[in-house]
Amino acid sequence: MKRTFEEALEHRRSYYSIGSSSPVSDEELIRVVRQAVKHVPSAFNSQSTRIVLLLGDEHKKLWDIVKDTLKARIPAEAFVKTEAKIDGCFASGHGTVLYFEDMSVVRGLQDAFPSYKDNFPTWAQHTSAMHQFAIWAMLEERGLGASLQHYNPLIDEEVRRTWELPEDWMLIAEMPFGVPTGEPGDKDFGDVDNRMKVFR
Repeated sequence: MKRTFEEALEHRRSYYSIGSSSPVSDEELIRVVRQAVKHVPSAFNSQSTRIVLLLGDEHKKLWDIVKDTLKARIPAEAFVKTEAKIDGCFASGHGTVLYFEDMSVVRGLQDAFPSYKDNFPTWAQHTSAMHQFAIWAMLEERGLGASLQHYNPLIDEEVRRTWELPEDWMLIAEMPFGVPTGEPGDKDFGDVDNRMKVFR
């Protein structure tokens, strides 16, 4: 059943229990991500967001990188729990979307518009966030569960090396996704009236 945008917004949740299957084809996933990359807005039409979509063995490779990186940094007894979480919540999925910002674009805008120089890194983060939300909602609408992770900057260098990505691409977030195998749990909402004001 196709949802409205408002319904997709309401149903988008963080799923930490996901499986490797997908209710849609990889071709459809690629199409959805391309739609977001093409149509999500950006400050000054900078189009600075870069996306890497990892499927199959490439997806698993990412989470092996995360585990190897963390294993070298945390005590062995603590790593057991960390490894179980990565294997059960992220690596178990169908794929991962990696979100980057191309800092060469940001620097170019800083040079071209010096009056706004300090704003462009922040605006690049806004652009990335809009891509994250758009893709997350579109995955949800197609029956996939996802969560947003931040193992950067610990994994940045190895990710760039593994997929031969430009040095100027700064990793912002990782979004593992797959078919939900459990419920996301209850979500608490603060009083909207305390977070929104209307003046007429």
